[in-house]
Amino acid sequence: MTNKEPTVEIVADRCKGCELCVHNCPKKIITMSTSYNRLGYRHAIAPKEGCIGCAACFYSCPEPGTITVKKTKRSTGKDEKRTH
Repeated sequence: MTNKEPTVEIVADRCKGCELCVHNCPKKIITMSTSYNRLGYRHAIAPKEGCIGCAACFYSCPEPGTITVKKTKRSTGKDEKRTH
């Protein structure tokens, strides 16, 4: 089993700035950028640390393909990936 921490990846140019992921993150690690994406929206950003892998951000995001949560399965040690 690896000691890999879960991570959240957000595609900035797909984010429409609704902030649902920000409000639904139980650890409050997701924030809004001060810059704008190619669509003209402030987009969500996530740090590389602090994610617990709950995928609340993934399930709350209305934009397909915007948020990916990567975490390691405990029993197998293989990577598990959820892409919306």
